[in-house]
Amino acid sequence: MCGRYALTISPEELKEIMGVLDLEDFPARFNIAPTQPILVVVAGDGQERGSNLPDRRALLVRWGFTPGWVKDPKAFPLLINARSETAIGKASFRAAMRHRRVLVPASGFYEWHRPSKQNGEKSQAYWIKPRHGGVVAFAGLMETWSSADGSEVDTGAILTTAANAAIAPIHDRMPVVIKPEDFARWLDCKTQEPREVADLMRPVEEDFFEAIPVSDKVNKVANMGADLQTPVPVEKPMPPADKKKPDNGQLSFF
Repeated sequence: MCGRYALTISPEELKEIMGVLDLEDFPARFNIAPTQPILVVVAGDGQERGSNLPDRRALLVRWGFTPGWVKDPKAFPLLINARSETAIGKASFRAAMRHRRVLVPASGFYEWHRPSKQNGEKSQAYWIKPRHGGVVAFAGLMETWSSADGSEVDTGAILTTAANAAIAPIHDRMPVVIKPEDFARWLDCKTQEPREVADLMRPVEEDFFEAIPVSDKVNKVANMGADLQTPVPVEKPMPPADKKKPDNGQLSFF
């Protein structure tokens, strides 16, 4: 699961890395939480004349996916994540998988190791970022929900997959990472059907991320400073990673 993440690079860096045109300025965000606006990248209609950059646009959507057929969002679960193993066939995500695939840029994400309550250990938060820095693109889905009065809300979710061996000791799920060379294919909903991009929805390489223990300040949405990513000592180190292959079988929703 991915329930908190950060995006702290500059708009200029994001434009260069992800090929986004006409990106407005935005502040660094160290604690992005569900129901907040999140930045997503979508495919445009073509390539801008005289530019080597692809025509991609950045939008703000509400983090919490609402299918178009939902009548009352307040009575519908908050879908911040979608399981990649079942998203193609799930009623909630089927249309978005076919028509509205997006990229969710991030500097990294937070995850919690929650040991069994029986042993009395406390949960430990981790800041998980690309080992070599920079920005990472999570696979995402977007849907525009329309109310009876005609108002519209753009909503989104982040796709997850089984954790790789490096992340599994912390949590059994992780976001799907789309590599730069696959951006175009993932965003191309005109010629690439869901089954043709299914191979992209797999765990990233074990050495891609590094996990840094941080304080529990990230638990509170009101805490938004860079100190959320300051390393803290841990009393009990994480167990060694299990080198077995992650389970990518057909799993239940959430």
